[in-house]
Amino acid sequence: MRTTGDQPATQTPHIQINQTVSKEEMESILRALPTGKAPGPDGIPNEVLKALAPEISKGLAHAVSKLFAGDTMPVRYRESTMLTLCKEGKKDYSLPGSYRPIALENTLAKVVEKVLANRLSLAAEEHSLLP
Repeated sequence: MRTTGDQPATQTPHIQINQTVSKEEMESILRALPTGKAPGPDGIPNEVLKALAPEISKGLAHAVSKLFAGDTMPVRYRESTMLTLCKEGKKDYSLPGSYRPIALENTLAKVVEKVLANRLSLAAEEHSLLP
């Protein structure tokens, strides 16, 4: 716990997660990816990852385990592509409010995030951090 001046002490929970990702866990995550989504800057559609899951899950699990062990994320994983879509039924498309931006994130980064989210959820359940 750390205190500064007159501010009350706060404690942030620290959760340890297992850094080793199994082939089975990775294959399960790949098979659960949604279909019909546009790929991000890496250009990898979810459908390709799902179709190749049995062949690539072991190597991808090893790569994600190394990412967790190194505590870093490649810069390319943080890239995204911004698109602007027209909102349907607007009378005047010269107005900025007639459009909405969307960000297409790197597909492999989303896989890593799903693994991490699963791990954090399990760890939180074990430590009774979730209601």
